[in-house]
Amino acid sequence: MSLIRQFRQRTPRILLGLTLVAIFAAHAAGWLGLQLIERLDNIIYDAQMRLTAPGGVDPRVVIIDIDEKSLREQDEGGAGRWPWARDKMALLTHRLFDDYGIQVLGFDVIFSERDETSGTQALDALARGPLASDPLFQAAYANLRPQLDYDAQFAASLTDSATVLGFSFLTVGDTQTKGVLPPPALTASQLPPALVDPRRREGYTGNLAMLQSAASSGGHVNPVVDLDGVLRRMPMLIEYRGNYYAALSLAMAQALLGGEQLKPILPSGPQAEAFGSVEIIDVGGAQLPVDHQLASFIPYRGPYGSFRYVPAIDVLNKTLPKETLDGKIGIVGSTAAGLLDLRSTPVGKEYPGVEVTANLIVGILDGTIRQSPLWSYAVNVAIILTGGIFLALTMAWVGALPASLLTTLLCAVAMGINVYAWRAGIVLPIAGALSCFLLIFLLNVGFSYFFESRNKRLITALFGQYVPPDLVTEMSKDPGQFSMEGRSETLTILFSDVRGFTTISEGLEPRELSELMNAFLTPFTEIIYQHAGTIDKYMGDCIMAFWGAPVADADHARHGVAAALEMLRALEKINKDFEARGWPRIRVGIGLNTGRVSVGNMGSEIRLAYTAMGDAVNLASRLEGITKEYGVPIVIGEQTYRAVPGLLARELDRVRVKGKDEAVTIYEPLGFDAEPDTLEALDMFANVLAMYRAQRWDAAQAILERLIEDFSQTGEILYKLYVTRINYLRENPPDSDWDGSFTFTTK
Repeated sequence: MSLIRQFRQRTPRILLGLTLVAIFAAHAAGWLGLQLIERLDNIIYDAQMRLTAPGGVDPRVVIIDIDEKSLREQDEGGAGRWPWARDKMALLTHRLFDDYGIQVLGFDVIFSERDETSGTQALDALARGPLASDPLFQAAYANLRPQLDYDAQFAASLTDSATVLGFSFLTVGDTQTKGVLPPPALTASQLPPALVDPRRREGYTGNLAMLQSAASSGGHVNPVVDLDGVLRRMPMLIEYRGNYYAALSLAMAQALLGGEQLKPILPSGPQAEAFGSVEIIDVGGAQLPVDHQLASFIPYRGPYGSFRYVPAIDVLNKTLPKETLDGKIGIVGSTAAGLLDLRSTPVGKEYPGVEVTANLIVGILDGTIRQSPLWSYAVNVAIILTGGIFLALTMAWVGALPASLLTTLLCAVAMGINVYAWRAGIVLPIAGALSCFLLIFLLNVGFSYFFESRNKRLITALFGQYVPPDLVTEMSKDPGQFSMEGRSETLTILFSDVRGFTTISEGLEPRELSELMNAFLTPFTEIIYQHAGTIDKYMGDCIMAFWGAPVADADHARHGVAAALEMLRALEKINKDFEARGWPRIRVGIGLNTGRVSVGNMGSEIRLAYTAMGDAVNLASRLEGITKEYGVPIVIGEQTYRAVPGLLARELDRVRVKGKDEAVTIYEPLGFDAEPDTLEALDMFANVLAMYRAQRWDAAQAILERLIEDFSQTGEILYKLYVTRINYLRENPPDSDWDGSFTFTTK
């Protein structure tokens, strides 16, 4: 099959493969969103996070837990009410800094409402109302009012300490505001909008102004929840009205590291704002990786409980050893029912939000936050393009096993790059590349299965009744090479016929005759198939077959002769079986000829048949018919004899068959070795032919008589035929231009 034809056959699957590559590359580049691939990447990310999480409890961060015990013991009624009065929060803050010596305290709690639990509202109403002119009341009021202003007490506890209050931005589109925001971490002038694509919000719930102004800073507690509901990243900066506000974890790390101004590390070069993106933020010397949306991956240490929890009531009552909190980072949060902020994370389905903040603080300090820089997208695209194009172009040309090995190898390489990147702190998506490679593989396997099955069915339908199953399978591998259209080919044609079939059929019942024909034709057909022959047709007791089409066969003549010789050997066993069943023995005549013929679908519009036609076919049929004249089972033409080097054959005659003027030499094939007596008889008969054609009748007859007497088993009928001819020619001498050939006037 030509290379061009092969390429045309494979072009559809190559184009489909390249289309898959383009789709996955577009997804990797961010031009096309494939949610399934994103989910797979998330699953792989989660598995890597769980497998590589360091585990254990980090002692540097302690969570001050407003738990059920703390709520219950601080409520005189035992109901466990929340929120606590701000004087208790003030006391808790004083205890943590003054008594236990923590470094930084963050509140994963929002204080957006005034504390009215002290009764100051009623006292203020009296001071402005009926007792406004009572000097004794006003003096007592001025002395008592500061003691009952719990918000002021709490604000005072926040002053001069590294305290960070949490606040929350509202969902997109919600423009309501409550409380105040802390000062922004960065402004648009410090971080040009062209370099980032941050999350933007228009509303928030902040803390009371007196509290926020007293605290060192504030930080938002708004995570990024992926489509599957899992928390993997935290936006470290969110934009509000042109300013950027830090996450609680970032604000706490900033306070811990000296409170220095955040410094975005900007790309360098004149085209930075057009092509660059902020990927690192300097936090007092610590490097915080962020993506183009200013979000960071959360470096989970392990499942729930990776940080120590201490009940807030134990801090208030000072029942904890000082070393429990001394020099630690504290986060006030809650695990109490109704207050616990649970999140679904890679390391647990129910994970407290306060531990998310703790993980991020430790990640900033240790530099363990993984990054996903813009160039990682280019790497992902490059892997998909390189591996995908290679597979798309290669798969169409290789078998299933090489295709499997190539796909496995490329998937292994892609996973190896992914693991290497993960260990280097880079999150490199891998699901797109793996899916692309596997889909190209499955596409080609499915394509091959579908089309090969279809081609096999087509080839079987076209040629199954003519050629053996092995050849049908071979043909189905490359169906484009085979066609039923008529064409000119050099073939070897065989005709086989049963001698005296009419007499045999008259002596048998129809059912027995049918069984006899099946018992005879089946083994002969199997022999033809075994020698890669094509059955043209059955004509009663006659078989027509040929070699060299539809599958090309350089040794078609040898295969045809070998099949004929084996048919004779098989006939001995067939006749033994026939005798055992009481059927008559049969004899066959086989004629073979090699020559140029027309082969293909021929017939009428009503019925077509795959067959061969031409003079070479007619001659093969004539040769089968004259086997009985020479008393031999097989006769082959001169072209067949010449096409089988090493074949031992006896030249029988030079004849003109009916319908042809040109004389042809015919032979009886004997195989590729013979007994000494047979070889001697062959030499003697060759001498007979030489003397016969030289019209030396007496010398030829003398040799023939010796052959009849001593070698009758090698061809008595043949020898007597020539004795009869010599006697005739003595009385009727041939013309002077006689070429030694014999003309048959019947078929």
